[in-house]
Amino acid sequence: MQEAPRLSEWLPITKKEMKLRGWEELDVIIVTGDAYIDHPSFGAAVIGRIIESEGFRVGIIPQPNWRDADKHEFMKFGAPKLFFGVTAGNMDSMVNHYTANKRLRSNDAYTPGGESGYRPDNATITYSNILKDIYPDVPVLIGGVEASLRRVTHYDYWADKLMPSILKDSNADMLMYGMGEQPLREILRLLKRGVPFNSLKTINQTAVLIGAEQNIPKNKSVEDVELFSHEVCLKDKLKFAQNFKTVEIESNRMKARRVLQNIGDETLIINPPFKTMKEKEIDASFDLPYTRLPHPKYKKRGDIPAFEMIKFSINMHRGCFGGCSFCTISAHQGKFIASRSEKSILKEVDVMTNMQDFKGYISDIGGPSANMYKMKGKDLSICENCKTPSCIHPVVCKNLDTSHASLTEIYKKIDNHPDVKKAFIGSGIRYDLLVKEHNKNADEKDINAYLKQVLTHHVSGRLKVAPEHTSDNTLKMMRKPSFSNFKKFTEKFNKINKEEKLNLQLIPYFISSHPESKLEDMANLAVETKDLGFKLEQVQDFTPTPMTVATVAYYSGYHPYTLKPVFVPKSKEEKLNQHRFFFWYKPENTGWIKTKLKDNPELLKKLMK
Repeated sequence: MQEAPRLSEWLPITKKEMKLRGWEELDVIIVTGDAYIDHPSFGAAVIGRIIESEGFRVGIIPQPNWRDADKHEFMKFGAPKLFFGVTAGNMDSMVNHYTANKRLRSNDAYTPGGESGYRPDNATITYSNILKDIYPDVPVLIGGVEASLRRVTHYDYWADKLMPSILKDSNADMLMYGMGEQPLREILRLLKRGVPFNSLKTINQTAVLIGAEQNIPKNKSVEDVELFSHEVCLKDKLKFAQNFKTVEIESNRMKARRVLQNIGDETLIINPPFKTMKEKEIDASFDLPYTRLPHPKYKKRGDIPAFEMIKFSINMHRGCFGGCSFCTISAHQGKFIASRSEKSILKEVDVMTNMQDFKGYISDIGGPSANMYKMKGKDLSICENCKTPSCIHPVVCKNLDTSHASLTEIYKKIDNHPDVKKAFIGSGIRYDLLVKEHNKNADEKDINAYLKQVLTHHVSGRLKVAPEHTSDNTLKMMRKPSFSNFKKFTEKFNKINKEEKLNLQLIPYFISSHPESKLEDMANLAVETKDLGFKLEQVQDFTPTPMTVATVAYYSGYHPYTLKPVFVPKSKEEKLNQHRFFFWYKPENTGWIKTKLKDNPELLKKLMK
């Protein structure tokens, strides 16, 4: 059994802890909107451990009190020698704070006790500006999902307006987008060689804002593509929509162009992303010496919900090639899958099973989509020329290897670990990859073996999948397959469930108020899901988040790829009405449904029978 870590095994969050390591000053200070959890699922810990692994002295200021007049928490370590790293945390702070109806949430999963109020709205901007006021000469590097998804002109749902690149409002010196290991290591190695921070303008997967007096740095290895300026976007929604198509394509290409955009008299430079991390690189990130625990200072304040949820889970890969219109995973992690080695994963299982309160149960072995591990193009030269944002919509690419064999094998090896009683799959499964009618590349034996392994060994009563809608028109807008594929999957699920006498439930996720979803579509959704025997629970209203096709359509009224008008339910009443159809079975909705469907007696009859 693993002994409790010593205080000095966490990265320091106080000056006293800094001195425990024998340090008088720090090279880098990370400021984060989350509590400090030293675990590979939490960005600040990963970034801190990478900085440490490169030989630098690093400390963390978690959830500093930005309301204090003297801002003393931001100054507790003094100025770092190299730079401040700023992140809002594992979530966009606005998504963290507000519901789809813009109501303030009463809790925060990344704070001890789940308490709210420990981070500001627009945390990246707030933290960065405070640091710039206190230490105007110290560089600030912003990153994390909030900065990543706001790297270019974007629509902010909560302010209900277009905002420029977050670099502009934060006054930061550089933005690091996506998963930060590769650009961070490059930055650190250049700084180690004595290269000034302010000269770092061409590092992949970073963005900088330069003044009119500065020349755009030359980079002969990449082509440039220029977007419509921020000011043009403010005046012309169609131009804004056109911009997004370029940004999404370049974010997901193996050989991307450098993106330029004028903001007033300044120019935003977004350098191309790094190539997808190789197995050795992603292993190095997960194999760092994490304590895997929250900092001891939080013990008296209660559990941290986000940590409790992933405490005994394993992330096997990053990225998602689904390209769903409402999802930000590919915008942040990329569409190409970066998979860990089997050795690294099984090593983490060993570490986890030695933790003091491990009871034999792993809560999740998965990733952004549970079943994309080790999937990639068969011929990478084809991938190098690909510009499509999804590898599986509208059809599964013929060049995509969708074999589940490696995944099935590693599940079995984890099952066979002597200290593991059961390993669950909590991540959502991409069910369309398991339906031969949609995934024509699939080997029927392979996908059936995978699904049987999952259902017989890795489900705790319920399997979650996400058809999202039933309307073909809405699903096309979502970049999701036809609902007929979900019906096929349901048949396979029911067959195995019956054969193996499992008594499992299938839990589908659905979204209301998505662009191109009309009220009649929601009524049909209610009928179709009722016919399949579902009383829906896992439902949500569409929330426009930056850097998604659906959000661009929501704001502009146009599809960014076709530039054709899109129907968008926007008013509070429209959204509420769509959402109510999920709960057709509740008595309080019966009268309302009869009124709404009075002109469609056939649909009403189907729903009320």
